[in-house]
Amino acid sequence: MTLRVYYEDTDAGGVVYHARYLAFAERARAEGLREAGVPGAELMAMHGLIFVVRRAEMDYLRPVRLDEEIVVVTGPWALGAASVDVLQRFEVAGTTVARLRIKLACVRLADGRPVRIPDRWLAALGGQTKGF
Repeated sequence: MTLRVYYEDTDAGGVVYHARYLAFAERARAEGLREAGVPGAELMAMHGLIFVVRRAEMDYLRPVRLDEEIVVVTGPWALGAASVDVLQRFEVAGTTVARLRIKLACVRLADGRPVRIPDRWLAALGGQTKGF
């Protein structure tokens, strides 16, 4: 997924603010799932489940500045019964500028308790390893 850096994404120095990478990563994961035929709204509406971030670890390799385009590459996904480990890479002009390792847990919306990821979702997540 390609995103352009806007003023709202930057800090006072004109560099992408560190927390914005998490928002960029979220969009890329959501779009990847939507393209795989399993939009996040379906998980909530049909199963009463959501994915929540359990852990995030980020490495920043070089600053990204206003108006640059960032490509977010998502994958591979390491699947557990109720959790998913995801690697995401951020690139500018073919150069890796940051890396994210994130652990998502599947929980019931009603009480926040962890639950097994539905089979249809496991199958879709298993296919989301392109480009890494």
